[in-house]
Parts: sequence; structure tokens; C-alpha cells
Amino acid sequence: MTDHESGPVLQVRAGAATDAGAVRERNEDAFVVSSVVFAVADGMGGHAGGAEASAIVAEELAALPPGPWATAVEIHGAVERAALRVTALAAGAAPAPGSTLSGVALAEQDGMPCWLVFNVGDSRTYRLQNGRIELVTVDHTRVQELVDAGRISADEARTHAQRNVITRAIGAGSVGPPHLDLSLLVAGPDDRLLICSDGLTGELSEQLIAALLLDIADPRVAAEALVREAVTAGGRDNVTAVVVDVVELESTAVDSRSDDTHPDLQIVTDESGGTLPDAALAGADGAL
Repeated sequence: MTDHESGPVLQVRAGAATDAGAVRERNEDAFVVSSVVFAVADGMGGHAGGAEASAIVAEELAALPPGPWATAVEIHGAVERAALRVTALAAGAAPAPGSTLSGVALAEQDGMPCWLVFNVGDSRTYRLQNGRIELVTVDHTRVQELVDAGRISADEARTHAQRNVITRAIGAGSVGPPHLDLSLLVAGPDDRLLICSDGLTGELSEQLIAALLLDIADPRVAAEALVREAVTAGGRDNVTAVVVDVVELESTAVDSRSDDTHPDLQIVTDESGGTLPDAALAGADGAL
């Protein structure tokens, strides 16, 4: 939660749940629920040390300052530190461990409370706003590339043979700093965010996810229900869900209620950080 006496306010409530699923013996997912960061890290399936890799990612994010706001520089720094530690886990000829990551941090831009959305891999972040669900991250997978190229449909992607082929990750043999996507979204008073591993979206349709999020008010109970439904539906992978609700929202932006020039402020950047607003990059001298 965050609170300023004279500044913008974004106060939230969150709940989380995780399960190894019905098939796998070990849960390689990890999650973060802190005062300023909410995230899910999914250890790379089939890689030695996947559980250790996701735990490291979660640990670095959880160690960020408690707020009231986070910056893209802080998020990217935590991910870079995690990547170095995950890379160090690799031993001999064994497959290098890795992790995907998706989440949000509380941020502000020009007096407007915002969600700083970040992701790498195929874990996802959704926003439920005005009764409608929207995916606010982009999967880094081979099938997403095929969808983007118009070669297959989104429905075909759900069952495609290459649906689990990840094109970006933290560790997993990646060279150089992680290629992290970031975007800044203006927070809404009725926002509900869902951050989840692909074990959830691989089992449940967006329609069912939205129905559960709309039906269950308590974020912890909602997260537990989503995980339970995914396990019941097959549970072929580890399943993790973090649900974040806005409790209080106050903006100090001038004429913010009538200003429609930034309805979503969906300014997307890659690891260079060049197009993210200056406030989110505070302390970085304009670059990540």
C-alpha cells in the first residue's frame, strides 16, 4: 500500500495462491506480494534448478525499497541481479536454469498513479476494468510470433505443438541482460489485476478467468479459486495467481478528471528504457 499526505495515492489489496498441479511433483513457481511489487516467476520446465531460479527472481523483486513508488530502473536492476544469480546456478553440461516473469509495480507519472507492468516469457498480467478483461502483456513464445505474423490464430495457438517454446527468459542460457518489456498504465478506481503463470492460462479460458474475477470479491479467495479451477481442469503444470485490487486512488494531476490525452498511457519500452516517461526513470539519467 502507498499513501502520501500531499501526493497521489494508490492503495491496494492483494491475495495469492499457488499449487504444484496434478502432474508435477515439484512447484517451480514463485510469487511476490510486497508493498510496491506484485509478480509471478515461473521456473523453466525441464531445466535443472527451475525452482531455485524463480525463487531468486522473486527474492530480488521482494528486496526492492518499500515505496511508495517503484521505478523502471529499480525493476530492471532487480531483474538484472536475478539474471546474474540464475546464470551462476548452471553447472557443467546440464541445461541452464531459467525463469519467466510477469508483474506490476506501483508507480506515478505527473501526479497520476500508474501500474508499471513488466514481463519476460509467457507468464501474464491481465487487467479487469469496467467489467472487461484485457491482457496487458505480450507472450514471448514461438506461437506468439506465429500469431503476430498471421500464420496461426489465437485459438490455434492454445493447442499448437510449439506453444511452450519460450523465446525470452531470465537465465536459461540467455546471453546478456534480460530483454524485459515494460509499460506504464494509468490506474483506474475499479482496477483488478491478475498476474499468473502459464499453468493457469493453459487450463482456463479468458472468459472463465474473467467470470471468476467478477464473481469473487476477496482477492485471496479469487486467487485460490482460479488456481483450484486450473488444477481441476487438468493441472498439467504448476499454477500460480496473484490478484491485486485498487482500494483507494487519488490523483494530483492537473485536470486529471477531464484530461483524455492519456487514457491508458500505454507507453511501451524494451530494456533500453528510452520511451518510458522520465518520472518512471528517476535516478537513471534518462536510460536503463
